Amino acid sequence: MNNGIDVTVAAVTERAGRFLMVEERVSGSTVINQPAGHLEPGESLVEAVIRETLEETAWALEPEAVTGIYLWQTPDQSRSFLRVAFAGQCRGHDPDRHLDTGIIAAHWLTREDLAGQAERLRSPMVMRCIDDYLAGIRYPLDCLTQVDAATPRQALSAAG
Repeated sequence: MNNGIDVTVAAVTERAGRFLMVEERVSGSTVINQPAGHLEPGESLVEAVIRETLEETAWALEPEAVTGIYLWQTPDQSRSFLRVAFAGQCRGHDPDRHLDTGIIAAHWLTREDLAGQAERLRSPMVMRCIDDYLAGIRYPLDCLTQVDAATPRQALSAAG
């Protein structure tokens, strides 16, 4: 059992009623997900979603808002994921860029396309993020705070 929580980011970006999605191979299955991935050491959540979107789709994302923060446990409760989803616009595309390992392709799909393939969605968070986006849920990016490293003593006195 994993006692930690995987911190991930996801991009929800829409163009003409279609959402940028990735088709990827995970544990031998082909699934559909938003451009998403794990937060890496030393990067902010905004930096992570920009990087993941570029690596998985070759699109340059400009994050504009947070659409939600989601906690999901796998059905067997062996893993927990804390996902921060960002709404944003894609500003440029590099069709020659090599996509991350495991990514089959990037697609622009409607909500109806996704609902018709519900069994292929990587997790329940995929549709929830889109539905929250379509419901107009937006939080300003400055609701996220990056706390700089401090010595243990400074951290304890600041937290108290």
